[in-house]
Amino acid sequence: MEININCDLGEKSKHHSNKNDPDLLKIVNSANVACGYHAGDNESMNQVVEISKRNGVSIGAHPSFYDLENFGRNRMYLSATEIRKLIIDQYEILEKIALNHGENVTHVKPHGALNNMACEDIELATTLAKTINEINKDLIYLVPTGSKMAEAAKKQDMRIACEIFADRNYEDDGNLVSRKKSNALITDPNLAKKHVLSMVKNQALNCYSGKQIPCEIDSVCIHGDNESALATAKFIRDDLLENKITLKPLNKMTKFI
Repeated sequence: MEININCDLGEKSKHHSNKNDPDLLKIVNSANVACGYHAGDNESMNQVVEISKRNGVSIGAHPSFYDLENFGRNRMYLSATEIRKLIIDQYEILEKIALNHGENVTHVKPHGALNNMACEDIELATTLAKTINEINKDLIYLVPTGSKMAEAAKKQDMRIACEIFADRNYEDDGNLVSRKKSNALITDPNLAKKHVLSMVKNQALNCYSGKQIPCEIDSVCIHGDNESALATAKFIRDDLLENKITLKPLNKMTKFI
Protein backbone atom coordinates (compact mmCIF):
# COMPACT_ATOMS: atom_id res chain seq x y z
CA MET A 1 0.00 0.00 0.00
CA GLU A 2 1.18 3.52 -0.84
CA ILE A 3 0.38 6.55 1.29
CA ASN A 4 1.44 10.17 1.11
CA ILE A 5 2.07 12.43 4.12
CA ASN A 6 1.31 16.08 3.37
CA CYS A 7 1.77 19.13 5.55
CA ASP A 8 0.66 22.78 5.44
CA LEU A 9 3.88 24.81 5.46
CA GLY A 10 5.29 28.29 4.94
CA GLU A 11 2.55 29.66 7.18
CA LYS A 12 4.62 32.42 8.76
CA SER A 13 2.25 34.95 10.31
CA LYS A 14 1.31 36.64 13.57
CA HIS A 15 -0.66 33.46 14.33
CA HIS A 16 2.04 30.92 13.61
CA SER A 17 5.81 30.42 13.54
CA ASN A 18 7.33 28.46 10.68
CA LYS A 19 10.40 27.49 12.72
CA ASN A 20 9.62 23.76 12.39
CA ASP A 21 9.29 23.84 8.60
CA PRO A 22 12.87 22.66 7.84
CA ASP A 23 12.49 19.69 10.20
CA LEU A 24 8.99 18.82 8.95
CA LEU A 25 10.32 18.81 5.39
CA LYS A 26 12.69 16.00 6.36
CA ILE A 27 9.68 13.87 7.33
CA VAL A 28 6.71 14.64 5.07
CA ASN A 29 6.37 13.77 1.37
CA SER A 30 4.41 16.77 0.05
CA ALA A 31 4.24 20.44 1.08
CA ASN A 32 1.12 22.62 0.80
CA VAL A 33 2.67 26.06 0.63
CA ALA A 34 0.89 29.19 1.88
CA CYS A 35 0.85 31.72 -0.98
CA GLY A 36 0.67 34.95 1.04
CA TYR A 37 -3.11 35.34 1.28
CA HIS A 38 -3.64 33.75 4.72
CA ALA A 39 0.01 33.49 5.72
CA GLY A 40 3.51 33.44 4.28
CA ASP A 41 5.51 35.72 2.03
CA ASN A 42 8.16 35.49 -0.70
CA GLU A 43 10.84 34.56 1.83
CA SER A 44 8.83 31.70 3.37
CA MET A 45 7.73 30.41 -0.05
CA ASN A 46 11.30 30.40 -1.32
CA GLN A 47 12.46 28.61 1.83
CA VAL A 48 9.87 25.83 1.56
CA VAL A 49 10.49 25.30 -2.17
CA GLU A 50 14.27 25.22 -1.73
CA ILE A 51 14.16 22.72 1.16
CA SER A 52 11.46 20.65 -0.55
CA LYS A 53 13.65 20.29 -3.63
CA ARG A 54 16.58 19.17 -1.48
CA ASN A 55 14.46 16.52 0.28
CA GLY A 56 12.45 15.23 -2.69
CA VAL A 57 9.21 16.70 -1.33
CA SER A 58 6.55 17.60 -3.92
CA ILE A 59 5.27 21.18 -3.96
CA GLY A 60 1.65 22.24 -3.79
CA ALA A 61 -0.20 25.55 -3.68
CA HIS A 62 -2.33 26.13 -0.58
CA PRO A 63 -4.70 28.92 -1.69
CA SER A 64 -6.96 30.71 0.75
CA PHE A 65 -9.36 33.59 1.10
CA TYR A 66 -7.44 36.86 1.43
CA ASP A 67 -7.58 36.93 5.23
CA LEU A 68 -4.24 37.50 6.95
CA GLU A 69 -6.00 38.80 10.06
CA ASN A 70 -7.80 35.50 10.71
CA PHE A 71 -5.36 33.01 9.09
CA GLY A 72 -7.91 32.26 6.37
CA ARG A 73 -10.40 30.81 8.82
CA ASN A 74 -13.23 33.31 8.35
CA ARG A 75 -15.94 32.35 5.86
CA MET A 76 -16.32 34.71 2.91
CA TYR A 77 -19.01 34.57 0.26
CA LEU A 78 -17.50 35.45 -3.11
CA SER A 79 -18.68 35.09 -6.68
CA ALA A 80 -17.41 32.30 -8.92
CA THR A 81 -15.35 34.89 -10.82
CA GLU A 82 -13.72 36.10 -7.59
CA ILE A 83 -12.99 32.54 -6.47
CA ARG A 84 -11.45 31.72 -9.85
CA LYS A 85 -9.13 34.75 -9.65
CA LEU A 86 -8.22 33.93 -6.04
CA ILE A 87 -7.01 30.44 -6.99
CA ILE A 88 -5.22 31.40 -10.21
CA ASP A 89 -3.39 34.34 -8.61
CA GLN A 90 -2.07 32.26 -5.72
CA TYR A 91 -1.06 29.35 -7.94
CA GLU A 92 0.86 31.73 -10.21
CA ILE A 93 2.65 33.36 -7.27
CA LEU A 94 3.99 30.00 -6.09
CA GLU A 95 4.63 28.57 -9.56
CA LYS A 96 6.85 31.56 -10.41
CA ILE A 97 8.92 30.93 -7.27
CA ALA A 98 9.06 27.18 -7.94
CA LEU A 99 10.29 27.76 -11.51
CA ASN A 100 13.12 29.92 -10.15
CA HIS A 101 14.29 26.82 -8.28
CA GLY A 102 13.83 24.52 -11.29
CA GLU A 103 10.68 23.02 -9.78
CA ASN A 104 6.93 23.03 -10.47
CA VAL A 105 3.75 23.18 -8.44
CA THR A 106 2.33 19.67 -8.85
CA HIS A 107 -0.74 19.79 -6.61
CA VAL A 108 -3.29 22.19 -5.16
CA LYS A 109 -5.03 22.03 -1.79
CA PRO A 110 -7.36 24.84 -0.65
CA HIS A 111 -6.92 26.15 2.90
CA GLY A 112 -9.09 26.85 5.91
CA ALA A 113 -12.58 28.28 5.51
CA LEU A 114 -12.39 28.02 1.70
CA ASN A 115 -11.73 24.29 2.02
CA ASN A 116 -14.39 23.79 4.70
CA MET A 117 -17.05 25.64 2.69
CA ALA A 118 -16.28 23.70 -0.48
CA CYS A 119 -16.58 20.42 1.43
CA GLU A 120 -20.24 21.29 2.06
CA ASP A 121 -21.19 23.30 -1.05
CA ILE A 122 -21.21 21.52 -4.42
CA GLU A 123 -21.43 24.83 -6.34
CA LEU A 124 -18.28 26.22 -4.71
CA ALA A 125 -16.60 22.82 -5.01
CA THR A 126 -17.37 22.79 -8.74
CA THR A 127 -15.94 26.29 -9.21
CA LEU A 128 -12.71 25.22 -7.50
CA ALA A 129 -12.44 22.00 -9.49
CA LYS A 130 -13.05 23.70 -12.84
CA THR A 131 -10.54 26.44 -12.04
CA ILE A 132 -7.77 24.05 -11.01
CA ASN A 133 -8.45 21.83 -14.03
CA GLU A 134 -8.27 24.91 -16.25
CA ILE A 135 -4.87 25.91 -14.84
CA ASN A 136 -3.31 22.55 -15.70
CA LYS A 137 -4.99 19.18 -16.17
CA ASP A 138 -1.86 17.47 -14.81
CA LEU A 139 -2.25 19.09 -11.38
CA ILE A 140 -3.15 16.70 -8.58
CA TYR A 141 -6.10 17.95 -6.54
CA LEU A 142 -5.76 17.14 -2.84
CA VAL A 143 -9.25 16.95 -1.33
CA PRO A 144 -10.84 15.69 1.91
CA THR A 145 -12.09 12.17 1.32
CA GLY A 146 -15.84 11.80 0.83
CA SER A 147 -16.40 15.55 0.52
CA LYS A 148 -18.29 17.63 -2.05
CA MET A 149 -14.83 18.63 -3.27
CA ALA A 150 -14.05 15.02 -4.13
CA GLU A 151 -17.46 14.65 -5.78
CA ALA A 152 -16.97 17.74 -7.96
CA ALA A 153 -13.42 16.76 -8.90
CA LYS A 154 -14.52 13.31 -10.03
CA LYS A 155 -17.09 14.89 -12.35
CA GLN A 156 -14.26 16.91 -13.93
CA ASP A 157 -12.21 13.71 -14.31
CA MET A 158 -9.33 15.24 -12.34
CA ARG A 159 -6.26 13.61 -10.82
CA ILE A 160 -7.55 13.33 -7.25
CA ALA A 161 -5.77 12.44 -4.02
CA CYS A 162 -8.13 11.87 -1.09
CA GLU A 163 -6.82 12.91 2.30
CA ILE A 164 -7.54 12.35 5.96
CA PHE A 165 -6.43 14.54 8.86
CA ALA A 166 -4.07 13.13 11.44
CA ASP A 167 -4.68 15.78 14.07
CA ARG A 168 -8.42 16.46 13.71
CA ASN A 169 -11.55 14.67 14.89
CA TYR A 170 -14.50 13.92 12.61
CA GLU A 171 -18.24 14.39 13.01
CA ASP A 172 -20.64 11.58 12.08
CA ASP A 173 -21.27 13.20 8.66
CA GLY A 174 -17.58 12.92 7.77
CA ASN A 175 -16.83 16.63 8.19
CA LEU A 176 -14.19 17.90 10.60
CA VAL A 177 -15.23 18.87 14.12
CA SER A 178 -15.28 22.67 14.19
CA ARG A 179 -12.22 24.34 15.71
CA LYS A 180 -14.68 26.20 17.95
CA LYS A 181 -15.29 22.92 19.82
CA SER A 182 -12.96 21.61 22.52
CA ASN A 183 -12.60 18.18 20.87
CA ALA A 184 -11.59 19.52 17.42
CA LEU A 185 -7.86 18.81 17.70
CA ILE A 186 -5.80 15.71 18.44
CA THR A 187 -2.65 17.05 20.08
CA ASP A 188 -1.21 13.81 21.53
CA PRO A 189 1.16 12.31 18.90
CA ASN A 190 0.46 8.78 20.17
CA LEU A 191 -3.29 9.22 19.71
CA ALA A 192 -2.75 10.74 16.26
CA LYS A 193 -0.56 7.78 15.28
CA LYS A 194 -3.24 5.26 16.27
CA HIS A 195 -5.97 7.38 14.65
CA VAL A 196 -4.10 7.40 11.31
CA LEU A 197 -3.05 3.76 11.21
CA SER A 198 -6.59 2.60 11.94
CA MET A 199 -8.03 4.80 9.17
CA VAL A 200 -5.39 3.83 6.61
CA LYS A 201 -5.65 0.09 7.29
CA ASN A 202 -9.46 0.08 7.35
CA GLN A 203 -9.87 2.70 4.58
CA ALA A 204 -12.44 4.36 6.81
CA LEU A 205 -12.82 7.60 8.77
CA ASN A 206 -12.80 7.31 12.56
CA CYS A 207 -15.54 9.59 13.87
CA TYR A 208 -15.33 11.00 17.40
CA SER A 209 -18.48 9.05 18.30
CA GLY A 210 -16.84 5.76 17.34
CA LYS A 211 -18.65 5.50 14.02
CA GLN A 212 -16.58 4.48 10.98
CA ILE A 213 -17.25 5.73 7.45
CA PRO A 214 -15.69 3.73 4.55
CA CYS A 215 -13.66 5.98 2.25
CA GLU A 216 -10.69 6.29 -0.11
CA ILE A 217 -7.41 7.35 1.50
CA ASP A 218 -4.32 8.39 -0.46
CA SER A 219 -2.81 10.97 1.84
CA VAL A 220 -2.51 11.95 5.50
CA CYS A 221 -2.44 15.64 6.42
CA ILE A 222 -0.52 17.02 9.37
CA HIS A 223 -1.22 20.67 10.18
CA GLY A 224 2.11 22.47 10.48
CA ASP A 225 0.59 25.13 12.75
CA ASN A 226 -0.10 22.70 15.62
CA GLU A 227 2.40 22.81 18.50
CA SER A 228 2.87 19.05 18.37
CA ALA A 229 3.19 18.91 14.55
CA LEU A 230 6.82 17.78 14.50
CA ALA A 231 6.37 14.96 17.00
CA THR A 232 3.11 13.91 15.33
CA ALA A 233 4.77 13.78 11.91
CA LYS A 234 7.63 11.62 13.22
CA PHE A 235 5.33 9.22 15.05
CA ILE A 236 3.05 8.77 12.04
CA ARG A 237 5.85 8.33 9.52
CA ASP A 238 7.64 5.75 11.66
CA ASP A 239 4.43 3.87 12.44
CA LEU A 240 3.36 3.66 8.79
CA LEU A 241 6.82 2.44 7.74
CA GLU A 242 6.83 -0.16 10.53
CA ASN A 243 3.51 -1.42 9.16
CA LYS A 244 5.05 -1.94 5.68
CA ILE A 245 3.29 1.03 4.09
CA THR A 246 5.26 2.79 1.33
CA LEU A 247 5.46 6.58 1.62
CA LYS A 248 5.71 8.69 -1.53
CA PRO A 249 5.33 12.29 -2.74
CA LEU A 250 1.95 12.80 -4.43
CA ASN A 251 3.44 13.13 -7.91
CA LYS A 252 5.40 9.86 -7.49
CA MET A 253 2.44 7.73 -6.39
CA THR A 254 1.70 4.87 -8.77
CA LYS A 255 -1.87 6.09 -9.42
CA PHE A 256 -0.51 9.35 -10.90
CA ILE A 257 2.31 7.92 -13.02
